[in-house]
Amino acid sequence: MADRDRLFVLTDEQWAALEPLIEACRPRGKTQHHDLRRTIEAILWRHENGAKWRSIPAELGPWWMAAQTFNRWGHLGVWERLLEAAQAGGIALGMAFLDGSNIRAHQKAAGAARKGGPQAERDEREALGRSRGGFGTKACVVAEAGGHAVSFALAPGQAHELPIAPGLLGCLPDVPGWVVGDRGLASHSFRQHIWDLGARPAIPAKRNEDPVACPPWVYHNRNRVERLWARLKEWRAVATRYEKTARAFLGVLCMAATMDWLKVAKD
Repeated sequence: MADRDRLFVLTDEQWAALEPLIEACRPRGKTQHHDLRRTIEAILWRHENGAKWRSIPAELGPWWMAAQTFNRWGHLGVWERLLEAAQAGGIALGMAFLDGSNIRAHQKAAGAARKGGPQAERDEREALGRSRGGFGTKACVVAEAGGHAVSFALAPGQAHELPIAPGLLGCLPDVPGWVVGDRGLASHSFRQHIWDLGARPAIPAKRNEDPVACPPWVYHNRNRVERLWARLKEWRAVATRYEKTARAFLGVLCMAATMDWLKVAKD
């Protein structure tokens, strides 16, 4: 296929930044990809557009190759390692932001393999559930001071983000100066947990609670994590969950967050 017929999803500059990270994280098999860049571009195209695998343009190679690569790498934890590699040396911990978002699940997201147990257990395992917003997933993120994702956690749509928050803080490479969250994280025990870590909480009290210290000059920065979700949800496969398994959807989130980090590095 001539270059003039190629559908380029990544610029040469973007691929130059992404390729060494992929080479460091991807598994080594007996059979190597004929055109790794084309396969990665097919995966990115599919998730940016929220399309079916079979809808991947022919210029980006066989659709099944992209689907197999994405799923295999997801099982091996490659997408999580890729996000970690993109962050290397760039995490600023003057502040850390915690936030959750309800992701509406497409009807095709249901139907993962049962692997034993009733339907309720399968939904819990695959982070799917029904909340006021409908059938979906609760996606929680911890972001660094610049407003870029460090790690994600998934739970069924009806879950509260407070039980997830301590685990996300444990994903940070060091103790942040401030931990910033909205009223959904208002809890005396969670604030105490933050103090015990050596950080300071900036979480406003609920309206029926006594006031607590929450410096406005710190809390006003929470819009950084809200802008992060806005950027991530430009990917249609993040704004709506199409993946049947929690592992696959986590891979989509990590991929989108990796590209967000690389955009910052280029800027």
